[in-house]
Amino acid sequence: MSGAGVEPGPEGAPLVRHADGSAGDANYGVIGVSYTDYRQPEPDIAARIEAALGSAARVLNVGAGAGAYEPASREVVAVEPSQSMRAKRPAARPPAIDAVAEKLPFPDGHFGASMATFTVHQWTDFRAGLGEMRRVTRGPVVILTCDPAEVERFWLHHYAPAVLAAEARRYPALAAIRAILGGVVRVEEVPIPLHCRDGFNEAYFGRPERLLEERARLACSAWSFVDPATAAASVEHLRADLAAGRWDARFGHLRTQPEFDGSLRLIVG
Repeated sequence: MSGAGVEPGPEGAPLVRHADGSAGDANYGVIGVSYTDYRQPEPDIAARIEAALGSAARVLNVGAGAGAYEPASREVVAVEPSQSMRAKRPAARPPAIDAVAEKLPFPDGHFGASMATFTVHQWTDFRAGLGEMRRVTRGPVVILTCDPAEVERFWLHHYAPAVLAAEARRYPALAAIRAILGGVVRVEEVPIPLHCRDGFNEAYFGRPERLLEERARLACSAWSFVDPATAAASVEHLRADLAAGRWDARFGHLRTQPEFDGSLRLIVG
């Protein structure tokens, strides 16, 4: 990986750090350029996360990015290794600590609850990271992620199979997450609203034209894992089908469907 360095991780495992500090497989020094323009918190999803955090007054947010889903009504401590993403945090939110999930700099049971949204699939060692979250958290550990078994069910697979295959490979199996968290763990399906403000791939289920926008794709890390020629061919395939009406003939009902039950899941341990 260009611009990346390696430092010791849990039990000697390497932690990849990119030039801007990004840890894991995604380089937010590159893909984070337009991230906050497209990845705004979706209120319906935020409400689910808030409820899952229970009554905790102090919350840890791991892989916090710009802090999109941090509850404003609680004390939040954010951990984010990417300097680019730390710089995008609004002034109203506390600065994030430069640290990685696999080596959290907090004592056991320090937080009433912890959360990680759209991030576990990017960690160098998700098992170590989840174990660390469990160690420092007395109450619920809340993970917003995607079910890898459902990712390729989305219509984008017809146009960009390499993108969704890359995404499916990166997401940890839900059973693995449940096993690491231990105890009573529930998994909730999270419906995605038609005009979802958080621009991950499935958020555009009824607005396919948005995926013709380069900056919109850049804000979805999976696109960075395919070569430029493959990505360009996928976009042109979608563009041609939209122009010819083929997308609408096959998927047009989604343009007015209020919600989409895709791969998005909320795991609460």
